Amino acid sequence: MKEINKEVYLNWYEEMLFWRKFEDKLASLYIQQKVRGFLHLYNGQEAVLAGALHAMDKSKDKMITAYRNHVQPIGLGVDPRRIMAELMGKATGTSQGLGGSMHIFSKEHNFYGGHGIVGGQIPLGAGIAFADKYFNRDAVTMTYFGDGAARQGSLHEAFNLAMLWKLPVVFIVENNGYAMGTSVERTANHTDVWKLGLGYEMPCGPVDGMNPVKVAEAMYEAIERARRGDGPTFLEMKTYRYRGHSMSDAQHYRTKEEVEEYKKIDPITQVLDVIKDNKYATDAEIEAIDKRVKDRVVECEKFANESPFPETNVMFDVVYEQEDYPFIPHKL
Repeated sequence: MKEINKEVYLNWYEEMLFWRKFEDKLASLYIQQKVRGFLHLYNGQEAVLAGALHAMDKSKDKMITAYRNHVQPIGLGVDPRRIMAELMGKATGTSQGLGGSMHIFSKEHNFYGGHGIVGGQIPLGAGIAFADKYFNRDAVTMTYFGDGAARQGSLHEAFNLAMLWKLPVVFIVENNGYAMGTSVERTANHTDVWKLGLGYEMPCGPVDGMNPVKVAEAMYEAIERARRGDGPTFLEMKTYRYRGHSMSDAQHYRTKEEVEEYKKIDPITQVLDVIKDNKYATDAEIEAIDKRVKDRVVECEKFANESPFPETNVMFDVVYEQEDYPFIPHKL
């Protein structure tokens, strides 16, 4: 694995802070009704992505996840301006404004969604890995899902075939404690989700998902195992989300005290503490990073606000092969 040094920590701090502030801006735009529909934010879970990106080979490895999917493509290299535009339904978005919050996608940057069906991406991730193995692409697919999706039957089917065919896939459950508003304790008679891998003799285990170093170490080992042809790994990232399941979540199932307790181990704060303790950056340099992050978010919002909405016909053009689609009323 690449060394985790001063440059890595400074990059982690800037990128994780940008992801946090980017989504804070999305929350504000949602309240203004500029972002419509559902909005699921990643606040608190940034270390899971930061550590994985350090362990991956972004030139060929792939990623697929659920609907909490705005910052992952940014980490893989997608222009964040286009992601914000997508959430605002603009033509300059990653899917021309037609996918919205839950369906960000970029084949160019090896990001395969963004899936609104709970657990639907688990077998898809196995399928992408199957294709990579079939065509000898030497690539590994990171397949993410939440603790609620871990109860879907498709997980077991995907796990079985992934082990049977030794697919180059890493399954990652981001266990943030709650499936919408239902705690892990209420969904199964055990709280160690990683143990689901034991039934398939799949290498598996828990990981501190609030620490990017721990994530990077576990992910690197799993990725290398897959790349060698030794098959999949199942990792349980023990993490926490500071916001509700979505913007419409009143969060009656947990206390404010619980949230504040988890904020004491905020992954961004942990990274910043290492930077300060090791004198990797002066206060002035940290302030400069903070300003760059703020300016980037402003630029994203400006780009999205000034972008046009897609033409109505685009919605039909991406669905129907027949260009005149006579079965659709033209006066809309």
